[in-house]
Amino acid sequence: MIRILSAKDAPRLLRRRAARLEEAEAVVRPILDDVRRRGDAALLEYARRFDGFNGRSVLVSPAALDSAARQLSPAFRAALRVSGKNVAAFARLQLPRPGRIQPMPGLRLATIVRPLDAAAAYIPSGRYPLPSTVVMTVVPARVAGVATIMVCSPRPVPEIFGAARLLGATHVFQMGGAHAIAAFAYGTRTVPRADRIVGPGNIYVAAAKKILAGETGIDFIAGPSEILLIAADGDPRLLAADMLAQAEHDDDASAILLTPSRPLAEAVAAEIRRQLATLPTAATARVSLRRNSAILLVSSLDEAVELSNRFAPEHLSLPDDSLLGRVRHAGSVFIGPWSPEAAGDYASGTNHVLPTAGAARLRGGLSAADFVKVISVQHLSRAALRRLAPAIATLARAEGLEAHARSVEARFGKER
Repeated sequence: MIRILSAKDAPRLLRRRAARLEEAEAVVRPILDDVRRRGDAALLEYARRFDGFNGRSVLVSPAALDSAARQLSPAFRAALRVSGKNVAAFARLQLPRPGRIQPMPGLRLATIVRPLDAAAAYIPSGRYPLPSTVVMTVVPARVAGVATIMVCSPRPVPEIFGAARLLGATHVFQMGGAHAIAAFAYGTRTVPRADRIVGPGNIYVAAAKKILAGETGIDFIAGPSEILLIAADGDPRLLAADMLAQAEHDDDASAILLTPSRPLAEAVAAEIRRQLATLPTAATARVSLRRNSAILLVSSLDEAVELSNRFAPEHLSLPDDSLLGRVRHAGSVFIGPWSPEAAGDYASGTNHVLPTAGAARLRGGLSAADFVKVISVQHLSRAALRRLAPAIATLARAEGLEAHARSVEARFGKER
């Protein structure tokens, strides 16, 4: 079922399947333009065509949200509290802190931190509705102090709508796809405009976010989910279980194990076959294991870490702390046998909205910092400006910006 390959196969294996964003962009561009021009009228038409929506407004009423919350089981509510508490604690750690310095007498510099006015979270509800993504998007926005926190999802799933209500979303919309992204980016009579749109979605959602990234802020363009595990020994049952937990996401998911041990590789492959026999999501997992996954034999753990850095995986599983110092690129790291990727997906507190397709070379996962602005502040005394004036004027004139130079010199009686 899963291939065992050698290190020479690494370039081919680690070369991700290119997402056909260009094709998706051609499909969604007319939809985005239509929502921009016609607002709610276009939004409702697409919601009825693509989402099966049959209501009069995509805005979910407070009464409907309260009803969804009442349907939640006590166990689900308790799980939501545990997850929300840990995510909030980690989000507070991520927030930039204001600060101030005085690099020379009379020159005071500072940073102030201000929340975005409005943020929107896209919550998938297709094959696998994801109420956990409500936690991962709404809670950091709330910790950051965002006043308007919006959630959208195309299906009225009680766990999603109820979680949004309990966690503090101010607006919930029953809509999905590119038309939802357009509504948040441009704003309509019903849907407030968002300063940033976050959360995962299908290829059409990703294409819409890419096109509208200049119109509004986004987190990143998400591709298929992926995990890379490094191990020289360990329990084959647990390694196989972690690979299957990733493979069941969808046909394009990827699970890769790097190991210098052939006996371990063979034991994990056997465990995958055994566990698939009773896995309800085996049909999906088999496809992703066959297409995109493998166990790769490497010469050493050093080679494994270097290959991992080249791949820049969304999720990286390490056997212990000893390799962490050499990790340069990863969305989120899970250390030791008691740190499964599923813990980060749901309740440990780190965010599961993570960069894929190599974007971990550039940034980490969604953070409370994505929902604030760090604004610079400066206050100069007369003496401080006088000391800086020659440098300012020289640099301004080197760029041909005479008025810049004169704006400083005029304060000291050097008008021309």
